[in-house]
Amino acid sequence: MTDRVGVAAAAQIVAHVGSDRLPGALCGMLRAVAPISHVVVFAYRGAARPLALFDDFPPDRKQIFVVQYQAGPYLLDPLYLATSRPEVEGLFRLKDLAPDRFYQGEYFRNYYIQTGLAEEIAFLVKLPMDVTLIFSLMQKDRAFTGREFRAFAGMVPLVNAAVGQHWADIWQRFAGPSATPQQPPPPGDLGRAFAQFGIAILTPREREVVEYTLKGHSAEATGAILKIAPGTVRIHRRNIYSKLGISSQGELFASFIGALSSAETSGP
Repeated sequence: MTDRVGVAAAAQIVAHVGSDRLPGALCGMLRAVAPISHVVVFAYRGAARPLALFDDFPPDRKQIFVVQYQAGPYLLDPLYLATSRPEVEGLFRLKDLAPDRFYQGEYFRNYYIQTGLAEEIAFLVKLPMDVTLIFSLMQKDRAFTGREFRAFAGMVPLVNAAVGQHWADIWQRFAGPSATPQQPPPPGDLGRAFAQFGIAILTPREREVVEYTLKGHSAEATGAILKIAPGTVRIHRRNIYSKLGISSQGELFASFIGALSSAETSGP
């Protein structure tokens, strides 16, 4: 807690747990520390479409930040990808979780650049039944300063406790009304969307190369992960483009998102 956010603010947060006013109260507390352009809260469980729990976007921006994002790009979001790592909990800058070629990758160039954000930082909170909640703070005009980030980091225990109680049963919205804590349906496989993409024409190794390419990894980073030479990664990319009848990473991204949309429309 900083000097600007005291006991009274914390008391307001506690008082609003379980009320629709909690997200707004948390935003007010955080904005007392530093200006924040937008706030959005998503819940994630496996590869399931994330739940939008709160946002303060105007309608035109909500189309980009929520509607378009839920349609498939979330699968390439470094914040979402971090939800599968049990040790990642607390406050993080997006750039610190991003792969080495994030700003040259197609998730950034085809989707994230539309947001116009200068920086995004986020609280990652682990909830029951394999759910992770991400409370994102977005800045349009500048990055958060080191002092501001440290002040927000000091609020992690309060934010974790408040949202942990407020959304403790959010897993039920993923699992369905008949699920129980003892026998919930399994969460979606994080890698299923990538494993199924182009399955009729791409080899398993080529589908792995697609996954890491779309996530924003360079040929060198992909090669290190898959234990193959960077030159081999580049050969796989050329073969992938040839088989799919495309010529760029932009078209690869569009094909991937299109395949996700088709899968959702056709059902299981």
